[in-house]
Amino acid sequence: MTHIPSVDLADFLSDDPKRKAQFVSQIGEAYQEIGFVSLSNHFLSTELMDKLYSEVKSFFDLPTELKAKYEIPGLAGQRGYVSFGKEHAKGQSKGDLKEFFHFGQEATQDANLAQPYPENVTVTECPEFNKIGMEAYRMLEKTGIYVLRALALYMDLEETYFDPWVRNGNSILRPIHYPPIIQEPDGAVRAGAHGDINLITLLMGASTGGLQVLTKDGQWVDALPEEDQLVINVGDMLERHTNNRLRSTIHRVVNPPRDQWDTPRYSIPFFMHPRSDMKLDCLATCIDEKSPKAYPDISAGDFLEERLIEIGLRKK
Repeated sequence: MTHIPSVDLADFLSDDPKRKAQFVSQIGEAYQEIGFVSLSNHFLSTELMDKLYSEVKSFFDLPTELKAKYEIPGLAGQRGYVSFGKEHAKGQSKGDLKEFFHFGQEATQDANLAQPYPENVTVTECPEFNKIGMEAYRMLEKTGIYVLRALALYMDLEETYFDPWVRNGNSILRPIHYPPIIQEPDGAVRAGAHGDINLITLLMGASTGGLQVLTKDGQWVDALPEEDQLVINVGDMLERHTNNRLRSTIHRVVNPPRDQWDTPRYSIPFFMHPRSDMKLDCLATCIDEKSPKAYPDISAGDFLEERLIEIGLRKK
């Protein structure tokens, strides 16, 4: 495979059972093969994307000392600002060449969570930053729910199987800034090779290239979606829940050629997490003689805590 398959959400949302079934088959097979798709006709408008990128650039242009006041101790980076080089890929020690900000879930009053989520951090210097960020959050969350409905059907589950777990789920919207590279990186890259923690990740088009995906045969493939598409990939939670049937594919963000080191990069992924009390036990529909159960039982909350320690955001 030399490219990421493209799918059209309008097929799944249509009244034509054949189009809907075709979408389910296409996205399921793509996630078994490479773990990534490019998705058209999602719910995030071009206008909203443009507004969000404008707000994100305004925030990251703030002086370092102003941004630093939005880095809240004790939250393991789950809300607010995370400064440059603090996160690293699992199994690596060098910090990634990036800084980022986290918007999190604002749960409904009837969510009945075991523990309330931390409050979002309000950036006073950018009056529209939080408002636009949460508008984009909701549209990406809505898109993700329909993608998971298609995957539920592909896994022979009831279509809304994931709905109660991802509504009021612990999802994160992460605007990322990769600053210009001003000195030899000494082995560090913008984002080291890694798999995502969550169920699925929805990524709007980045300001420049650099995202690469590792295929089954060990080749790195550039992820180059059309301008109006989202790149959506399987995370480790979903790979585990489906007993490796759907692939959480290793990916990275490579440094640009030296003559482009002075070009910053912006990227805004939405990490779709379930509620912490969702059990990630391997689905019975994915276990058989050829595919015995590959993982011990664990909750989404416990799995997340393990991974936050592994990537350097949470201390043991």
